Amino acid sequence: MSMTSSSAKRKRIITNTLLYILMTVLAIILLFPYFYMVSKSLMTSQEVIDPTIRFLPSKPQFSNYVKLFASGSGYSSGLLHTMIIVGFNCIVIPLSASFIAFSFAKLNWVGKNFMFAAMLGTMMLPGVVTQLSLYSMYVKFNWINTLYPFTIPNFFGGGAIYIFLIRQFMLGIPRDMDNAAKIDGASALRRYWNIVLPLCKPVLIYVIVNVFIAYWGDYYGPLVYMRASNAPKTMAQVVFESSMEENAASYNANMRMCGGVVMSLAPAILFAIFQKQLIDGVVMTGLKD
Repeated sequence: MSMTSSSAKRKRIITNTLLYILMTVLAIILLFPYFYMVSKSLMTSQEVIDPTIRFLPSKPQFSNYVKLFASGSGYSSGLLHTMIIVGFNCIVIPLSASFIAFSFAKLNWVGKNFMFAAMLGTMMLPGVVTQLSLYSMYVKFNWINTLYPFTIPNFFGGGAIYIFLIRQFMLGIPRDMDNAAKIDGASALRRYWNIVLPLCKPVLIYVIVNVFIAYWGDYYGPLVYMRASNAPKTMAQVVFESSMEENAASYNANMRMCGGVVMSLAPAILFAIFQKQLIDGVVMTGLKD
C-alpha cells in the first residue's frame, strides 16, 4: 500500500512539474511581444531601427514618455479625446442600461416581452449591417468629425448586451425586497435608485470595465466617423495612423512604441484591480423570466 501511495505521489509531482514548466514556457512566449514593445519604447529612435537585434536599450530613455505627451503632440490630444469618450460612457452606459434593465426585470407593462425579444434580436445583427444607416443619420445631424457618435447614442443603453446582462442579474434579486418597498410607498424610481442599483454593483463593474476596454482601444469607430484632418483624434487613431505614415519605419519609432505601451497599460491595470468583480459579474443568478 505504501509503495502504491509513494508511486502515486511521485507521479503527481512529476505531472505538476511538467505542467509548471509548460505554463512557464507559454507565459514567456505570450509576454515576449509586450516585453519587446516596452524595451523598444525605452530606446532611442536610432536603436529601434538599427538592423542589429537588440532586446534591451543601451541606456533607458524614460524621457520618451515625457516627449510623447509634449505640448502640441498628437498623442496628448488623442489621449484627452479618448479619456472624454471613455469617462462619459463609463458613467452613462451603466446608468442608462440599468435603468432600462430595471423596467424589463421589475416592472410590468404592456408589450414588455415583445420589446425585450426585439431588443435581443438586435444582438444578432452584425455592426456592419447598420453602419450605413447610422452614418447617414449622423451626417444629417452634423455629427461627423465630432465626438457625438460615441457619446449621445449611449444614453439609450449602449447596446442590447449590457441591458441583457444587467436584467438577468436583477432577476436574481429577491422580489420580497421590491414588494416591501412598494408597501412602504416607494416609487419605481426610488426602488431602482435606492434598492436595486446598489445590489447590482458586481455586474455594473463588469459593464464599466468592458465599456472602458471597448472605447479605449476603439479604432474602427473613429476611422469611420472622424476622417477629416481637423477632426478630433483618439489615442488609438494616433498610434495606428502614425505607423502608416510615409517613412514611418524610420520616424519616431520609439514614440509609437511608447504609445502602444500607454494604450495597453490601462486595460491591464483595470483587469488586475477588478478581476474578482469581473468574475462575479458574469455569474448569472436567477436566470428566469
